[in-house]
Amino acid sequence: MMPSTPRRVLCLSGSLRRVSSNTAALQAVQQLAPDTLELVLHEGLGALPLFNPDDDAPPLPPSVLALREAVGCADALLIACPEYAHGVPGAFKNLLDWLVGSLEFPGKPILLLNTAARGSYHAQEALAEILYTMSARLLAAQPVMVALPGAGCTAAQVLASAERCMELHAALDILAEIPLHP
Repeated sequence: MMPSTPRRVLCLSGSLRRVSSNTAALQAVQQLAPDTLELVLHEGLGALPLFNPDDDAPPLPPSVLALREAVGCADALLIACPEYAHGVPGAFKNLLDWLVGSLEFPGKPILLLNTAARGSYHAQEALAEILYTMSARLLAAQPVMVALPGAGCTAAQVLASAERCMELHAALDILAEIPLHP
């Protein structure tokens, strides 16, 4: 029997911090992923130009083309996004704005991670609303909670906690159920 193709999951961090707990959670879940899932971290958030509808036409900036191609090749997206002033950070909203007019995004399965130790929910609710408006398909009614200690933790620190690993495995279980990209 031939081995099945792994489901490709594009991981998007909503943080530009060099040492980000959201990025750390995504790096940790990459390390925990079974062979049936291929998790790829998108690292181009800071390279995207500010969205302007006038610029959403060929030729698109290379960073936008790379983002759209990565989304198009993914079976699902895994998003870990911080909350700034009860909202979605501007840089991540900018990333989403570049996907609004894309053909690759509508119907894309998406799972949200919430890494806030105190359970921030304003940005998660706003993000879910934005994603619904963009015709995404959320895989869970609520974000998967991964209660990290703060903004400066690393993937190694996340993996050192059995409880955090269990929470990340719950996310992996949900992602394992998505259908393969055609």
